[in-house]
Formats: sequence, structure tokens, C-alpha cells
Amino acid sequence: MADMRASADTRASADTRAFQDEMGRWAAGDSDGDTARDLAVSLGLRTAVLLEGPSDFAAVETLAARRGRDLAAEGVCVVSMGGAMSIARYAELLGPPGLDLRLTGLCDERERGFYERGLMRAGAPREDFFVCVADLEDELIRALGPARVEEIIRAEGDLRPWQTFLTQPAQHGRPRHQQLRRFLGTKKGRKIRYGALLVEAVDAARVPEPLDGLLASL
Repeated sequence: MADMRASADTRASADTRAFQDEMGRWAAGDSDGDTARDLAVSLGLRTAVLLEGPSDFAAVETLAARRGRDLAAEGVCVVSMGGAMSIARYAELLGPPGLDLRLTGLCDERERGFYERGLMRAGAPREDFFVCVADLEDELIRALGPARVEEIIRAEGDLRPWQTFLTQPAQHGRPRHQQLRRFLGTKKGRKIRYGALLVEAVDAARVPEPLDGLLASL
């Protein structure tokens, strides 16, 4: 019985990844959407979590795992849109005009208006989105504290690049949390890796409000 459940979970995970990939093709105009529709039905999807990029995706997936949540089994699919400017397109495809899923997700304060216009155009509720003041990395750095984030950087073997980064003239005099936020975005893949690491490290009682609220709403 356990083997059957594991096999079913593996298939569901593969189908979820296939749906995520197909949504990317559909949004780019490389698909007619039929495969995405079929996968949405077979997965029993009811909610799509729209995120700007892969670092937010890693953070949400990590927190869900920490809390023992199987989002795919709950009919929830997390989608990385590849940039905030894609919100209108994804809302159109996944929301009322398209697959008619409930839409939720994260956005940054500076992009709130852009999200609101895109969601309004798709006829999707705007209040289901959770807003980070700067971005999710900044929220996590504040929740952990700069000293704890530096400990994680050291443990990950990134101390030397971090020290080199701090010698750059542009970083002189900047608050530590801003330096850390900028450092995480200076190398391809670093934000994604630390998106998961910071969520794994943060105390359960100090999970940033936008991320905590998003998971609680699913």
C-alpha cells in the first residue's frame, strides 16, 4: 500500500511539473493550452499560486514542505511567471477567462498597482495577493536578522564572495540588510538557493507575514 501511495505521489509530482512547464509554453504563445487544460483537470487543480520568479517559488515550496503540506494533493499549483510583468497574461490564462482557478500569490509593493490592473482585467480578486514591502528576500532577511543570514552564508561556503562584495564602493555605508539583499542577487542561482535556505532557517513564529499569510490561505 505504501508503495502504491509513493507511486501515485510521484506521478502527481511529475504531472504538476508538466503543468507548470506547459503553462510557460502557453503564456509564451507556444501552445494552444489544450494540454494545460487536460492536466489541470487530471490534477484536480482549484488554485494557482502566482509568483514572480524561481526564488519565491523555492521559498513557498520549502515552507509548504516544512509545514507538511502537499500542495499538489490539495489541488494547488505553484507557478513561477518569469517576471512581474507577466501577471496579466497568467491571470488571463489561469483565472476566470481561462482555467477559472482561484488566483493567489505574492507581489512586491512597488508592483502592487501593476498586479491590481492585471488581475482586474482578468476579473480576479486582488485581495487574495500578499504584498512584500521590498521583496521576499528582504522580508526573510529582516525576519532572521543580518547576523543569522551571515552565518548561513558562511555555512554555505560563500564567505569569501560575501567579503569581496562588501569591499565594493557601492556597498560602503549601506545598511547590512540591504547589502545582504543585493548580494543574494549578484550570482545566477544564488537567490533560488537562498530562497529555500532562509525559509528553512527562519523560526516558525517569525515567518514573514506575506509568506505566512499566503500558505495559511491555501
